[in-house]
Amino acid sequence: MKTKLTLDLEKTLYETCQETGSIAVEEVTMPDDHGIVDTLSYQRLPNGQDEWRCYELKVTKNDFHSNAKLSFIGNYNYFVLPLSLYQEIKAEIPAEIGVMSYQKYDKMQLEAATEPVLTPGYLTVEKKPRYQELQLDSGELMRNFLYSLAREVRKAKRVDTGISQYSTDRLFSELKKRHQHYDIYDPENNFYERFIKETQTNAVTALQEEVDALNLEVARLQHQLLEASHQ
Repeated sequence: MKTKLTLDLEKTLYETCQETGSIAVEEVTMPDDHGIVDTLSYQRLPNGQDEWRCYELKVTKNDFHSNAKLSFIGNYNYFVLPLSLYQEIKAEIPAEIGVMSYQKYDKMQLEAATEPVLTPGYLTVEKKPRYQELQLDSGELMRNFLYSLAREVRKAKRVDTGISQYSTDRLFSELKKRHQHYDIYDPENNFYERFIKETQTNAVTALQEEVDALNLEVARLQHQLLEASHQ
């Protein structure tokens, strides 16, 4: 499970990449023993060259010192760290690796904003990375990048369709699970109870609308018959 801080870093980094004209995606699996890139960005430069940047996100000192593979296979490679963590371990950052520090917006900054704030914080380049040649074939890198983008599109489509993709049997099964945790002392807060109540209310409303429509039609016919009898 990712911590809230990790998710905040991810979201801020993603928006930062978008602002610079890059395409970014999280958790890109590399072939062989190259590991998984936390965030990988791609940009086609004006000179026609492709530029790849890799970002490793670390939120604690233990995380930074873990044995997890660092997938610095791009042209430019960065650590993305909370500012407080960077100040603790900056002497340990390799010379060729860049650093972006994260700080959360405070209340005054949010109140002073003249445009909608899309991220929980902002990134500052503390140390620029050195250029290096790709550590992986560019075609293979692009394929893995596209696979990860496709994964994110599938996830987004699932969110967009919501529960409509599930069968009635599946939905009914989920409702029964909710009923197993029924709170007899506070029925108003039970999802099952609220679902049944709303379903019944909607049914009654629909029937009432149908009755009203029939009564209106009967009144109209009676009025026509009355006019015909007077002629």
